[in-house]
Amino acid sequence: MSKRVLISGASIAGPALAHCLAGYGFEVAVVERAPHLRPGGQAVDIRGVGKDVIRRIGLDAQIRAAMTDTKGMGVVDRDGIEIDRIMADEHGGDGAVAEIEILRGELAKVFYEATQDRVEYRFGDHITSLTETSAGMDVGFASGHREVFDMVIGADGLNSGVRSLAFEAPDCIRDLGLLVALATVPNKLGLDNWWLVHTDGVRTTGIRSVRGNAEAITHLGFPGDRSDFDRGDVAGQKALVRKRMGDMGWETPWLLDQLDTAKDFYFDSISQVYLPSWSTGRVALLGDAAYCPAATSGQGTNLAIIGAYVLAGELAKADGDHTIAFPAYERVLRDFVEGNQKMGADNARSFLEDSEHRMEHMDFDEMNTIMNNIDLPHYA
Repeated sequence: MSKRVLISGASIAGPALAHCLAGYGFEVAVVERAPHLRPGGQAVDIRGVGKDVIRRIGLDAQIRAAMTDTKGMGVVDRDGIEIDRIMADEHGGDGAVAEIEILRGELAKVFYEATQDRVEYRFGDHITSLTETSAGMDVGFASGHREVFDMVIGADGLNSGVRSLAFEAPDCIRDLGLLVALATVPNKLGLDNWWLVHTDGVRTTGIRSVRGNAEAITHLGFPGDRSDFDRGDVAGQKALVRKRMGDMGWETPWLLDQLDTAKDFYFDSISQVYLPSWSTGRVALLGDAAYCPAATSGQGTNLAIIGAYVLAGELAKADGDHTIAFPAYERVLRDFVEGNQKMGADNARSFLEDSEHRMEHMDFDEMNTIMNNIDLPHYA
């Protein structure tokens, strides 16, 4: 009998898991609070063993076809004069600029298009209650609908709603002392598959061209934590960015002027998630919801995809028995996750040091060793 699995979240981890589970014959539904797939977003990377995983799950060609094709990155001073340059082919394609780099929205679209005929997607709704019964997980939705599933997987990010409903973990999010804002802006500088970054030591402004150089994405990073802003107050978030970044040089003033007219705006803390267990009963967490390594690790997307592959593989191996599969999923991944989280925390500390040449001192060979430090099972 096929097991029914509900996944919360249609960003990266959720559709990746849906793709893998559907391939094993599970009956899968994905619920997403947003009314549709969210386009754009920041550029994310697939590195190390993640490259092997996308080949194993049959999506290597589709993902590579949607890459940003960023050639490299220039570090500039406040007058726009280049002081350092890093190319995408350095460190085997796993350096500061990754060989496989793709906009978050484009990667979500690849997984969605690979699953839309085999998976039920429910946009504009979200889980409001979870009750385990002898029949399975009784799930209540914001729409008023109720339904029973064999398992529920929370793949709904750093601020996971499933985690808040099913886990007693009020202090699981740890701030690393950095805040970041992202927005789509015009490609004013005429960048050609290129990324420019300016830092004054602890604050960073960046611009990178995307979508065939038709547009650009800016990222603005500075010290701070979750206590500095209200997640529901977008105007307040933009005001905070302007206050903290207003005296930066280079193109920063112009970029700050673009925030109000940008078609998208993202703001959050650079944080990690630590849980003693990633599952409870018939509920498990995946990706950032379970073990966010922080953007400073460069491994968030990798861990989401690798985690989806392992969780689906262990469920298939256990014939859908979550009591066997959930602990096995954690045994395979826990040490690997912890190594990547340590790397993310160490990198955040280095970013907060007053160093305008921090990229020159980052040990990418050591980082690549961490990114590949897992004996990844092969699943039938």
